[in-house]
Amino acid sequence: MLIYEYLPHELARLGVIARAAGLDRHEVAAQVRLAQERVKRAQVGPAEPHHLSELFIAELRCVQWERIAAVMDRGQVAVYAPWLDSRAVRCEEQRLQRLMADVAEAERSGVAAPEISRHRVYRIGVRTVAGRSRPGVPGAVVHLMAASAEAAAERAWAVHGKDGGLYRRAGCRIASVEQVLPEFGELF
Repeated sequence: MLIYEYLPHELARLGVIARAAGLDRHEVAAQVRLAQERVKRAQVGPAEPHHLSELFIAELRCVQWERIAAVMDRGQVAVYAPWLDSRAVRCEEQRLQRLMADVAEAERSGVAAPEISRHRVYRIGVRTVAGRSRPGVPGAVVHLMAASAEAAAERAWAVHGKDGGLYRRAGCRIASVEQVLPEFGELF
């Protein structure tokens, strides 16, 4: 049984916390503005066929930057330190509790041995084979969780490349696969 070590909202939260560590209030305020701009750009972008989307990810990150700015303002903190952020600590404790509960449930079910997977979120971009867009075709981008870029492309094609699927209707092929959560270089 597959168990995700990190869910998308946890990846977004931890990525923002890792980036915020050591930043002062002005630097965090600048990140809040950038996150808000990203949400606005995502709102005007094409709709995606899944809940896990560019807009969802942008909103998750924006909420975290705004929360960190509020924590720093409330506590008059000069530099952000994640270990002093009680909400960040509590969220990590809850993630670990979720993980332990998922493993215990998998073991109780006896269906399959629990397999903890460190999946990432990938953005899969497509383009039409002829190189031109087709009006009325929903989003040319999807976001999926997978263990690797190759697995994300395979999963996207399995879901959207079948007869009647988004890629077949639009005459598209996968043009790019990019890891978006955690962002490249973020370790935790």
